[in-house]
Amino acid sequence: MVTIKCRNITFSNIQAILFDKNGTLENSEVYLRSLAQRGARLIDAQIPGIGEPLLMAFGVNGNNLDPAGIVAVASRRETEVAAAAYIAETGRGWFESLKIARQALDEAEKYIDQTPSPLFVGSLDVLKSLFEAGLKLGILSAATTQEVQRFVTHHQLSDYLQLEMGVDEGPSKPDPVLFLQACQALGVEPSATLMVGDSVGDMQMARDAKAAGCIGITWIGKSDHVQGADVVINQLDEIQILEL
Repeated sequence: MVTIKCRNITFSNIQAILFDKNGTLENSEVYLRSLAQRGARLIDAQIPGIGEPLLMAFGVNGNNLDPAGIVAVASRRETEVAAAAYIAETGRGWFESLKIARQALDEAEKYIDQTPSPLFVGSLDVLKSLFEAGLKLGILSAATTQEVQRFVTHHQLSDYLQLEMGVDEGPSKPDPVLFLQACQALGVEPSATLMVGDSVGDMQMARDAKAAGCIGITWIGKSDHVQGADVVINQLDEIQILEL
């Protein structure tokens, strides 16, 4: 059991910590923005005029990515469905709309560098210290499991993580069943597990699963994106170990 302190909040009897990936451990803004822009262009090439409103729906405005927008926090399946809804508004059938959206995002990925984005500064040191303190660590991301595994392999994090979990089929954040499944895989109780993430969905999921606590991280300093957090931090090294 470990006691964790973040700013003025203390979490006692902690056995595990689950981390979101995009925007929490991985500085993926450039990749996600590029994916949205290329995907929107490909769809606009088939359905002229849809590109700009679709980008707004994705959460991209110029060179800015909304950390609470679809591309930043939704699963791949949810992103496809959202894009398909815009396509369907033009009069196309639902299944055709889904097909256009899926193909555009698949093709967009092929043209973007698939190398995982860099870790946020200090992330590796934090994972090492938490692991060495005896905590079980895992990633619980809205990205696909394959993307999570690729990220872990690229940054050589497998020595410190006991779980690499994404969203493929089935429920997505903020469904608490994801958190419960992750805890079960780690062999820990939700009441002894912390969630660290950068979205309202992370916080809601953990709260509904009766987690030990929710730590919201906002590297850009906008705490409204992590409403529901027990404590909001700006850097991962604010997660400190008090005692074993």
